[in-house]
Amino acid sequence: MHKFSLGILSLFLLLLTACGGGGNSNNNNPPPPPPVTITANVTVSSSTGSTFDLAMSTSFQPAEWDYQFFQNVPSALTPLENLNPHHIRIQGVSQGIPQTSATTWDFSKLDAITQPVLGVGDQSPEFQIGWAPTFMWSNGSAGGTLNVSAFATYAQNLVRYYNAGGFTAPDGPHVSAAYPNQKITWWGILNEPSINHITDANQYTQIYNQVVPAMQTVDPTIKFVALELCCGSESWAGTFAANVSAQVDVVASHYYSSCNQRDTDAQLMATVPGFASSVTTIYNGLSTKAALSHIPVWITENNVNADFNAGNNMSACNPGQTFVTDQRGTSAFFAAWRPYVFSQVGKAGAHALYHWDFDADQQYGEVDFSTGNKMLSYWVDYWLGQYFPTGNGNPQQFLLDSTNSNNAQVEVLPVLNADGSVVIMVSNHAVASPSDNNGAGLTANIPIDTSVLGTFSSASKLVIDSTTSATTGPTATSITATSPISLTMNGYSVAFIKLVP
Repeated sequence: MHKFSLGILSLFLLLLTACGGGGNSNNNNPPPPPPVTITANVTVSSSTGSTFDLAMSTSFQPAEWDYQFFQNVPSALTPLENLNPHHIRIQGVSQGIPQTSATTWDFSKLDAITQPVLGVGDQSPEFQIGWAPTFMWSNGSAGGTLNVSAFATYAQNLVRYYNAGGFTAPDGPHVSAAYPNQKITWWGILNEPSINHITDANQYTQIYNQVVPAMQTVDPTIKFVALELCCGSESWAGTFAANVSAQVDVVASHYYSSCNQRDTDAQLMATVPGFASSVTTIYNGLSTKAALSHIPVWITENNVNADFNAGNNMSACNPGQTFVTDQRGTSAFFAAWRPYVFSQVGKAGAHALYHWDFDADQQYGEVDFSTGNKMLSYWVDYWLGQYFPTGNGNPQQFLLDSTNSNNAQVEVLPVLNADGSVVIMVSNHAVASPSDNNGAGLTANIPIDTSVLGTFSSASKLVIDSTTSATTGPTATSITATSPISLTMNGYSVAFIKLVP
C-alpha cells in the first residue's frame, strides 16, 4: 500500500533537528552491556502542579490509494468512535484534493473518508487544507509560486461546500451530503510549509493573512489551525506571531523520531525530549505577542518513522536505499515510545496529540487498512485517551509532583482527577543494547511510594507489552492499594495504575 504525507518527506538531518537529535555509539569504545534488570524508585507527592490537558486524536489522508477504506471496512467506524478522538484531522492529497481544474470539482474521494468521519467522536474534525491544487502553482505542478488569490477562493469554496449550502462552479452545483446537520469548524492552512515550497515564515504569514479573512466571509464562526510545522522550523512561530493579523486559534507542529528504519531504538528514544523542547520553543515564540500568548499548541502528526515507499520499494527519505517497513510503529516498542512522547509533550503544555494515521500498515496504522484489524498501537492510544480523557469537555487533571531515580529509562506521569482518584502512568523505554532495532527492552522493577496521598479503597493496574493481544487489548486487574506499589515491567511497555478513594 502506498501511504504517505506530502509533508513528511524531509532529510533525516532536519528531522533530528526538529526532534532534538539522535544518539550514536563510539565503535572504538563501545558502552558496557546493559544490566538485565533496571530499577526506578518513584515517589508521588500530594503537591499539584499545572493542569494536564492533552487530548488524543487520529488522522486520515483521503487520496486515491485509500479512499475506499470505509466502503471496504465499514466496521472500522466502531473502533474509531471508541477512541473518542479530539477533532480528527483530515488532509486530502493527490486525487483527494477536490478541485481538479479551474472549472471542475470532484469531491468523491475526499468525501468517501470525510462524510463518515463527520459523524464520529466529537463530530468536529480539523480539515487540513494541506496543499493547493497543482494548477494554482506557477509551474503547473507541486511547486513554484502560489497564486494566493486563487487559493483563497478555493478555501472559500471548501467552506461553502461544508458549511454554507454549497457553491456552483462551471461544472454544476456542489454541496456536502451532511449539510446542514454537520459542518466543519476547524480549518488548517497549508501543511509543513517550510519543506513545501514556502520560502520563509514571512511568506507563510502573508498567505495566512489573506486566506483566513476570505474564509471568514463565508462563515465567521470557523476556527483556524496555523503553521503545522516540522523539521526544525520552530522559529517560524516568533516571526508568525510578529506579523499575523488574521485570527489564530491553534498553532500546530509535527514530530517523528526518524526517517530511516536503520536507526536504532536508542536513537529513536533519544529524540523524545526534543519534542517537548520544540513545543516550549513554539510557545516562547507565540508569547512575544500578547494576543497569542494563550494560543494552544497541537501536535497534529506524530509517529515513529516518517519514511515511505517512494516507488519500486525505494526509501523516500534515503536515496538509493531500499524501503523497509518500520514495525516499531505497531510493536511493543510503540507501547513504550508513544506514552513517553505523550508524557513529555503534555508536561510541556501541548493540548492535542494526533496519531499518523488511523488506517495504514504496520509502520503507521492503528488499524490495518485492508482488514480493519486492530494493531497494538490502537490499544496504546485508546488507553491513553481513557486514562487521560481531557480535551472533550471532561474535567481537568492536575499534574502531581514526583521524584524518579531513573528518568533516563523510565518515564512517570502522575495526575490527580477531579473526583480525587489518581492515575500514574509508567513507560519503560529502557533499551537493552545500543544496536537494538525493534528490540525487546529491559525488565524494570519499579516501587512507587504513594504514602503521602493517603488511603485508597481500591487500585487497578493495566499493562500493554509484547504479550498483549492486538485483537482484544489489555485488561485491568485489581491490585493492593497499599504503598509502596511494586511494579514489574517486562521489556518495552506501559503501565497505568489507578487509585480510587
